[in-house]
Amino acid sequence: MELKVQSVVKSFGEKEVLKNISFSAQSGKALGLLGRNGAGKTTTIRIIMGVFLADSGEVLIDGKPIDRNKFQIGYLPEERGLYPKKIITEQLMYLAMLRGLSKKEAKDACDHWLERMGMSDYKNKKLETLSKGNQQKIQLAATLMCNPDLVILDEPFSGLDPVNAMLLKDVIKEMIDGGAIVLFSSHQMNYIEEFCDSIAILNGGKIVLNGRISEIKRQYPRDTIAITSSQYDKISSFVIQKTSDCIESANVSKDEENTVIIKLKNAGFKNRIMTALADNGFDIDCFKVCEPSLNDIFVEYTEDGI
Repeated sequence: MELKVQSVVKSFGEKEVLKNISFSAQSGKALGLLGRNGAGKTTTIRIIMGVFLADSGEVLIDGKPIDRNKFQIGYLPEERGLYPKKIITEQLMYLAMLRGLSKKEAKDACDHWLERMGMSDYKNKKLETLSKGNQQKIQLAATLMCNPDLVILDEPFSGLDPVNAMLLKDVIKEMIDGGAIVLFSSHQMNYIEEFCDSIAILNGGKIVLNGRISEIKRQYPRDTIAITSSQYDKISSFVIQKTSDCIESANVSKDEENTVIIKLKNAGFKNRIMTALADNGFDIDCFKVCEPSLNDIFVEYTEDGI
C-alpha cells in the first residue's frame, strides 16, 4: 500500500503555507516528516486526515483518491486531546465507536490496548489522575483502537521516561511490522533515525529533501573514518608515520572515547588503511566511515527557514 501526497498547495488568506509539495510513504515502513516550527508539517497532516482541504493537489492511496470512510487513520497529536475528567474506558470506547467499531469491537479493542500498554488497572479511573507518561500511553491506545492503516505520530515520545519510551518503541515497531504506514513527525532526530526508512523535510512550505536516509547519507563525502580501539594513541601515531601518503590528518576524537578520526586524501584509501592496521596486529573494535548525522542534515536544509 502506498500513500502519496501529490502536488499539494494550501494557502490561508494571502499566506501560501504549502507550495506544491509531493512525497510518498509505503506500508510496512516509516517516513519521517520533518521541518522547523511553521514549516507546514501540521497543515500537511491535517490535509491527509481531511481536516483541511487542499487548494490543489491530491492525497492518494495506491493511486486513487483517499476514501477516509474505508481507510482508517490513527493520529497521535503533539497536543494531547483526551478528556481529563472522563473515565478512561468510557472515552476510549466512545472514540472507537465514532470511528466505526461496534460496541463489542470497541470493548475488545479497549481491553487489548490497555493490557498492551500495561494500563488495565487504571481503566476505571479518570484520565487526570494519571501521570503525564501514563496519559501518553492512553492517548496512544486511543490512536490505535481502530487498527489503523496509517498511523501519524506527532512527537510521540514527549514526556515519556525510558521504560515507557521502550514500550512505545516496541508498539511502533509492531505497527510497522504489521504492514501499517507510519508517518513520524519529531524534532528528536535519534528516533527518526531509529524508526524511519525515509524522510521528507519541509522548509518554508516546500519539500527541500526527500528520500531514503541511507541513500541521502551516501551522497556526502565518505573520506573520513573513525577507528575505535584501546590502542587509539598507537593507531594515531602509526597512520601518521606509515600511511602519510593516504591521509590529511589523524586526531583522537574529543567526542568518542578511544577513537581516532582520520581524514583521507581520497575515500578510496580506506581499504589501504584497514589492511595496514590489520597487518600490523592492531586490536580494532570498530572501523567505520563517518557519515553526517540526521541532525546535521536537518540543520543544513532548514537553517534559513522560517
